[in-house]
Amino acid sequence: MKPFMDKDFMLCTDTARELYHSFAEQMPILDYHCHINPREIAEDRQFENITQVWLGGDHYKWRQMRANGVDEYCITGGAPDREKFQKWAETLDKAIGNPLFHWSHLELQRYFGYTGILGADTAEEVWNLCNAKLKEPDMSARNLICRSNVTLLCTTDDPADDLRWHKAIAEDKSFDVQVLPAWRPDKAMNLEKPDYPAYLAKLGEAAGMEVTSFAALKDALKKRMAFFDGMGCRVSDHALEYVMYVPASDSELEAIFQKRLSGGQVSREEELKFKTGFMLFAGAEYSRLGWAMQLHYGCKRDNNTGMYRKLGPDTGYDCISNYTPSGQTADFLNALNEGGALPKTIVYSLNPNDDEAIGTILGCFQDSSAIGKIQQGSAWWFNDNKAGMVKQMTSLANLGLLGNFIGMLTDSRSFLSYPRHEYFRRILCGLLGGWVEAGEYPRDMKKLETIVKGISYNNAVRYFGFALEIK
Repeated sequence: MKPFMDKDFMLCTDTARELYHSFAEQMPILDYHCHINPREIAEDRQFENITQVWLGGDHYKWRQMRANGVDEYCITGGAPDREKFQKWAETLDKAIGNPLFHWSHLELQRYFGYTGILGADTAEEVWNLCNAKLKEPDMSARNLICRSNVTLLCTTDDPADDLRWHKAIAEDKSFDVQVLPAWRPDKAMNLEKPDYPAYLAKLGEAAGMEVTSFAALKDALKKRMAFFDGMGCRVSDHALEYVMYVPASDSELEAIFQKRLSGGQVSREEELKFKTGFMLFAGAEYSRLGWAMQLHYGCKRDNNTGMYRKLGPDTGYDCISNYTPSGQTADFLNALNEGGALPKTIVYSLNPNDDEAIGTILGCFQDSSAIGKIQQGSAWWFNDNKAGMVKQMTSLANLGLLGNFIGMLTDSRSFLSYPRHEYFRRILCGLLGGWVEAGEYPRDMKKLETIVKGISYNNAVRYFGFALEIK
């Protein structure tokens, strides 16, 4: 029997062990999509206890605590941090087969040196150990990033953001990790939301102009894109219900926009037409700027209405959508391509049933302008577990070129989430090692080194064009 989480965790063949320890293990991390707060990096936040850094905004953990019957008071409510941690430890006792069990123990090993098992009976020991460790200077936000061997990370930022924390970080020469903004214009697109007019006023103030037409909205967004570009932005991100393609004329889009501004009720068809027009405009601008476009879709959000009213979005009440029409995704990309304005694009669906559809769409729009121009994003959210990662990479290998894959991202709000890259790399090396030892790929370590290092780090450096050294 293999011991739990030793140095060869998840590496079940000799080839897998060699691939990981010789090539993947020491590669840096390029976290091109996360939700870390740049202010906490700029101020180099020091966390008071493990609950703050582990449970403060982690809806992955919140969902499992609710599944274990924990009262909301001990999850997002006013319970003492020690009590919240105890409830998480009790939940972890039941989490066999869940990636949170692995992630939690990887984080305890890598950052706190704890090699035991966290559960109800060890919670006090782990609480005291972690809190003592968190008082040390090398456990501040910046030092956690550096200890994790991160070279660059992209936060998630609204077009109206002044990016002052990014500016402060860039001007601080004592911190050499690049922290770049990523463009997330969902609020500018979602005209069906009740607060849309108020948001347009905020965006207009940031752009130094009034937004009273769709044409003016596009001009305001161009101004803000120029500002973001000057701050090092090279990637956008969109949270979509699905990639829609319901085209409309410029005059029709303007009429829909004016109807919304005047307080009229926009129909579902009008909403989809507007969002299609918005995304076609955005994609063309990304192409002009040389940015990559990330499309995250397939999520049905805020399903528990009562809890949404109490806690708001991103609190653990989302689920996978079963409506993600691949034909419209292809039509949208084709419309950009026909105009010579298709940017580098990364496509993620929360529904794992879409893997093969995405894999076939990619092949329709690859060209010589970039290696792997159209990417399938890594297994996302509910799929970033062993089974989900293996499925996504196997599908990509079957239908495309796994060797050009740009690999893992954290998509996290936690400074302790970087062992997810280790978890991914171990699964990657286990998958490749299994194929080699089954005689499905030659044991050519030079070629395998290029593939493993590429997927771990180098492919993303090349794809985004960041000023980083290939390893």
